[in-house]
Amino acid sequence: MDVGVRLQSIRKMKGLSQRELAKRAGVTNSTISMIEKNSVSPSISSLKKVLSGIPMSLVEFFSLDLQEENRTQVVYKADELMDIGGGSVAMRLIGKAFPNRALSMLDETYPPNSDTGEEMLYHEGEEAGVLVAGRLELTVGDEVYVLECGDSYYFQSNQPHRFRNPYEVPARLISATTPANF
Repeated sequence: MDVGVRLQSIRKMKGLSQRELAKRAGVTNSTISMIEKNSVSPSISSLKKVLSGIPMSLVEFFSLDLQEENRTQVVYKADELMDIGGGSVAMRLIGKAFPNRALSMLDETYPPNSDTGEEMLYHEGEEAGVLVAGRLELTVGDEVYVLECGDSYYFQSNQPHRFRNPYEVPARLISATTPANF
């Protein structure tokens, strides 16, 4: 059984980069790379440590039917969305296991008096979204916009921007950014 190919397949199936898996497992990026290239044959304890970052047991690792699992997931149940938010804003990634993702699609919840931070966000690409509940302030450059439920936006993400909910009810936003940054 090819441990390197199996590890790479499972890592990609779980939507993890080599760097993310290494960080979660407490090993170096090169360790993951060398195992996947079969440059090294990991000890059982080393493999267990790497698998703790997925998380997955040795039994699951060796018994998983990769042909069955290698199909790209199409539907993601609500409890399968990956929470990537920080602070009070909840950001859940849609399509966490999708290989070579071109965009990041998020389900975001802004509790009352929350925001993305004082510092403006910016990155290459485009950003779009639709507010599905509540009200939300969107600042792009020097302009401040108030989004009402059903309103949407689309802008170049290299413009400084931020989101803020100064209102008394939670706001829920479905958004997408390119390129994929999660």
